[in-house]
Amino acid sequence: MPKLRPLFPFAAVLVAALMPFAAAQAQENDTLAKIKASGSITFGYRESSFGFSYLDGNLKPIGYSLDICNRIVEAVKSELKMPAVEIKYQAVTSANRIPLVQNGTVDIECGSTTNLVERQKLVAFSPDIFRYNVRMLVKADSGIRSIADLQGKTVATTSGTTSFRLLREADRGRSLEVTNLAGKDHSDSFLLVESGRAQAFVLDDILLAGQIANARNPKDFIITGESLRTENQSLMFRKDDPAFKALVDRVVSGMMKSGEMEKLYAKWFMSPIPPKNININYPLNAETKEAFANPSSKGI
Repeated sequence: MPKLRPLFPFAAVLVAALMPFAAAQAQENDTLAKIKASGSITFGYRESSFGFSYLDGNLKPIGYSLDICNRIVEAVKSELKMPAVEIKYQAVTSANRIPLVQNGTVDIECGSTTNLVERQKLVAFSPDIFRYNVRMLVKADSGIRSIADLQGKTVATTSGTTSFRLLREADRGRSLEVTNLAGKDHSDSFLLVESGRAQAFVLDDILLAGQIANARNPKDFIITGESLRTENQSLMFRKDDPAFKALVDRVVSGMMKSGEMEKLYAKWFMSPIPPKNININYPLNAETKEAFANPSSKGI
């Protein structure tokens, strides 16, 4: 009977071969090391998530989410003992935001992204910075006031969002016949309703409020209908990076406990903001108050 040769040397060679790959993967996900080496951090921002992340009159990214990210950079500088960290900006959309975080183009997305458990397989999230309801925007004189009123209508959603899926789930069993038109960003989706190509725009109610506030004739539009779901908004960054997540969680939770987050909320959602000095006028809701009182990034 031939003598069996032990497999241990082969296994040892295999492990040794995989070690450089594992080390490279860990380094790729080490955001703090990346910042230290490059001297910079890249923010992902949205161009038309008014209040959260959008462009001012000088095409500079500003908003509630950007302000929170700026506080995180201050903590990064302290952690790494760096006198300065250059902030670079990368525009993202609902469709490309996750891939750009995954591939390292964006270090942290300072936008308006829902923290979903299914997305946590791909990326990581901060504690919720906002909670809101998914509803619909329509023209005030449209007569549309509920999901049932959408029968035979065209509904706008933004490409890469969960809005149309939620509408379909809410309609389960009622066979609602609607046509979906996808805008490339929220302003594009709003334009579909404003121009009459769509009769409703389904999205987070706070983002809809921002679109109305910036419309030529805000009184022409209302937010109406049943809530399709209460969702939670968070900052997004690479997964499997415990050091960076710990720093982000510490900063965001600290801002909530100190009252700084509520002041920031008042600045962006209850006060006139650039570029038109329009007040979105969206009072702090009970869901967001609960998020501030009990910081969590568990997702939905």
